[in-house]
Amino acid sequence: MLTQPTSTPGSLQRHPNSDTLAIGGDWTLQHYAALRREVEQARRQGSDADCIELDAIGELDTAGAGLLVELLGTARIASLPEWAPQLPPERQALLQTVAAALDQPRAKQEPEPNGLADVLAHIGRSVAGVWNQQRTLLGFIGLTLQTLFTVILNPRRWRITALVAHIEQTGLDAVPIVALLTFLVGAVVAFLGATVLADFGATIYTVNLVAFSFLREFGVLLAAILLAGRTASAFAAQIGAMKANEEIDAIRAIGLSPVELLVLPRVLAMLITLPILTFIGMLSGIVGGLVVCSLALDISPAMFFTILQRDISINHFLVGLGKAPVFAFLIAVIGCLEGFKASGSAQSVGEHTTSSVVQSIFMVILLDAIAALFFMGMGW
Repeated sequence: MLTQPTSTPGSLQRHPNSDTLAIGGDWTLQHYAALRREVEQARRQGSDADCIELDAIGELDTAGAGLLVELLGTARIASLPEWAPQLPPERQALLQTVAAALDQPRAKQEPEPNGLADVLAHIGRSVAGVWNQQRTLLGFIGLTLQTLFTVILNPRRWRITALVAHIEQTGLDAVPIVALLTFLVGAVVAFLGATVLADFGATIYTVNLVAFSFLREFGVLLAAILLAGRTASAFAAQIGAMKANEEIDAIRAIGLSPVELLVLPRVLAMLITLPILTFIGMLSGIVGGLVVCSLALDISPAMFFTILQRDISINHFLVGLGKAPVFAFLIAVIGCLEGFKASGSAQSVGEHTTSSVVQSIFMVILLDAIAALFFMGMGW
């Protein structure tokens, strides 16, 4: 019957007549508790001996190596080959590896959660995200304009078929909803104006209110918001689906530019259709106000058009129509950019489609407010 060899616990012995510390026995996990007590006792008595003897060490594992590193210090272990060359190389490597691991800085303790700090950090991340988003948008606008100026000088690269198809999709198909919505909003504005102005006996100025509001603001704003929700989302979904199917990579692989092939026809189509829809929205809104004035305020159509011709100048129409190309360009660029930013998953396509609508509407309203302040300051 075979007998298992006995294990001798590790020991620390200091020679009485010399400043020498002799380390022997087995430094293993089996004797960890007893070795821990000896190491702590030796540290309390002072373990900075001038001479360390490691010749009598038996078995050694990582638990024992950790105790030795704690006793002797990482600096002394680093110079182990100089003062203990007789120690086998594998044990020297084990001690130095454990010393290097213990010498690394410990991870900082996670701070306790702070509600205010978390809110401020979230606000900071959101602001940084918006800033990066706007930088990306400006870069994409520059790339689109560069490609546009390059293509416009080379008529053979014009894509008339794609342009006509997008004009039909973004403009012709949107005429009914734009006309209906602006007609109803014009009627509502006329009702509200008549209700407020009746208290002052000035219901006749409802004509001025409807014409002024639709020529300058509501015509272009409602058409732009409708196209932001209808067309920008379609652009983002179309390009996002093409990216998910790796069609954009295929376009690049055959030497074509995705911006020239996919973005420019959509941008040019929006630049053509939004001014037309804006004009239709202006007319529909004024007609809605005309219907209310004729039925509820006893203002005949002849009187309505007479007041329009007498009191409303052409510059209001030009101001409203002049904002349409700017809005159209931004809506188309944002929709296309969000499509390119989508990844290969359906969730990403949906998220960027939603983001395109939100960004487009936000930018349209922001620029409209800035333009209103500018034109008011200029007296236009």
